[in-house]
Amino acid sequence: MITSVQAKDKRAAREEDSRQKPGAGHAPGRIAKNAHAPRARGGHRAFAHHPSTPHEQPDIAPHPRARGGNPDLEDRPLLLVDIDGVISLFSFDPGARPGGTFHSIDGIPHFLSSSAAEHLLGLVSDFELVWASGWEEKANEYLPHLLGLPTLPYLSFDRAVGRTNAHWKLDAIDAYASTNRPLAWIDDAFNDACHDWAEARVAPTLLVQTLPASGLTEREAETLERWANSLQDPTIP
Repeated sequence: MITSVQAKDKRAAREEDSRQKPGAGHAPGRIAKNAHAPRARGGHRAFAHHPSTPHEQPDIAPHPRARGGNPDLEDRPLLLVDIDGVISLFSFDPGARPGGTFHSIDGIPHFLSSSAAEHLLGLVSDFELVWASGWEEKANEYLPHLLGLPTLPYLSFDRAVGRTNAHWKLDAIDAYASTNRPLAWIDDAFNDACHDWAEARVAPTLLVQTLPASGLTEREAETLERWANSLQDPTIP
């Protein structure tokens, strides 16, 4: 089964992202899908970290869009979540600033989107969420208390992940995710290697691209929710 969602917005011509990013950064992107078996890539190690104790999970009120029930996490598809360009926004028009607030992350200003956080919370009953960002452990140091997001497992990378090398995330993703487990990945920056990898996976795979000026919006959240529901009910378009 092959699923493909093409981003309908053309990406506005992007200034070179010269901002520093905590721990690392990201790369360019679109959207993709799945098909056969993953190809081996070598050269660098990758790690996945899990919250170690139950008290690390903050209490979060149910989101209005969250469905009832609490299926085991392994029964849900994975949702790999980038941060820069998805939750931490940039390159937006100062006169049309999206909802959110500037915060200092290790001394670097980041504009954190409150609406992106709300949409992400709306997906917690459909997916197992995992941070897939150069922020690595800093995501759990800052985002739970700044945006009310849960403490999540996060991927670590042996090299910095930048705007032109999102494919360096793939080894960490493969180390975390079974080849037979459906997954979605939301990022503002994919390259051809990411799309080839998605096409080659056995399990249903969805790549969803965001615009760094708007991040995770209702449009992307609905795409993800509809895709997750379609795994349970193939009649859902």
